[in-house]
Amino acid sequence: MGKLIAATGNQAVAQAMRQIDPHVVAAYPITPQTDVVEEFAAFVADGVVATEFVPVESEHSSMSTVIGASAAGVRAMTATSSQGLALMWEMLYIAAGLRLPIVMPVANRALSAPINIHGDQSDTMGARDSGWIQLYCKNQQEAYDTLIQAIRIAEHDSVRLPVMVCYDGFIVSHSLAGMELLEDDQVKAFIGKHKALHPLLDTKNPVTYGPLALFDYYFEFRRQLVEGMARAANVIEEVAEEYARLSGRYYGRYEKYNMDDAEIGVLVLGSAASTAEVVVDELRAQGVKAGLLRLRSFRPFPKAELARELSHLKALCVLDRADSPGALGGPVGVEVRSALLESAKRPAVINGIFGLGGRDTTVDLITTVYHRLMKIVDTGTVDEPLFYLGVRGGNNNGRELEAAIPQARATR
Repeated sequence: MGKLIAATGNQAVAQAMRQIDPHVVAAYPITPQTDVVEEFAAFVADGVVATEFVPVESEHSSMSTVIGASAAGVRAMTATSSQGLALMWEMLYIAAGLRLPIVMPVANRALSAPINIHGDQSDTMGARDSGWIQLYCKNQQEAYDTLIQAIRIAEHDSVRLPVMVCYDGFIVSHSLAGMELLEDDQVKAFIGKHKALHPLLDTKNPVTYGPLALFDYYFEFRRQLVEGMARAANVIEEVAEEYARLSGRYYGRYEKYNMDDAEIGVLVLGSAASTAEVVVDELRAQGVKAGLLRLRSFRPFPKAELARELSHLKALCVLDRADSPGALGGPVGVEVRSALLESAKRPAVINGIFGLGGRDTTVDLITTVYHRLMKIVDTGTVDEPLFYLGVRGGNNNGRELEAAIPQARATR
């Protein structure tokens, strides 16, 4: 048994960073991530960790700094949110392209404009093709546990890719919850000593970082990155199993909730899964075979596994906390549809955009999603393959919500 504490998501992440004790952390504050940087900076100032903390002038500089540190041969971390992640966009691709095992917690927050400081997943979804592994967490405990595992995943010899540990801004980052910390020596033993691979400062074995690679070599570099991402799938599972033996908590690439015999189901990332679980329990009590699949690993995307787990459903709704204007749905919805395309048997699929800018997503609202699925099963017809859950005006307007929510309450 570890130490039981009450902590916000940001405090939980800072505690994990303290136990990891990276060699270099470079960061710039941005809401709602700022508490991570502040708390960790206090650990540095008090001599609790031996980390070299670099307070930089921007997020672009923070990623540039940890790229240099990682290339030099040390364990390096940073943290950010929203516009900060967007500002380091250029450097995200460089970190992945150089195969540097940087780990970065991201407190998910909406992107401007208009300015919004609350949580949705637009920021990390925008970086989905940068070559970073992306793991999405449901709560404070999971954010802590996943950050520790991320070190092992990133530094694995067959992976060597940077990792984002994503958790919903304010909903997880600032809310207080009970959680368990492992003992410091347990974390140290689990992550092991950092092993530098081709460090830039090894003058006896000179290497080049950031070379010019034109049409004769660039393609091969990118292909190797793809292969590293593919190998990460098994590594995530292996590390999860080892961590479960240590902590009693298992986190695979996805998590099922009442899915095995479900006829209708919802797929979602992040904290909204906790709300959806309540709805599933209520519907199950009424005899409705409802289920939930929470996706943890968006990159690498578990295409074959999702096709297997979802194909028996009659109807499925993918909920996206990010939009992709002009596309056929949200980022997760498009990929889930693609994963199911080659299945001989597949459910009717709808895609709901929800919670943008931190819009509250209640039990009532998610209940209406399951009612949409029940209607599809009853009628055999999909009226709205893409809808906006809880938005005022336009598609799925206020009048429809006013009618649907009382109906949902009446069934509870």
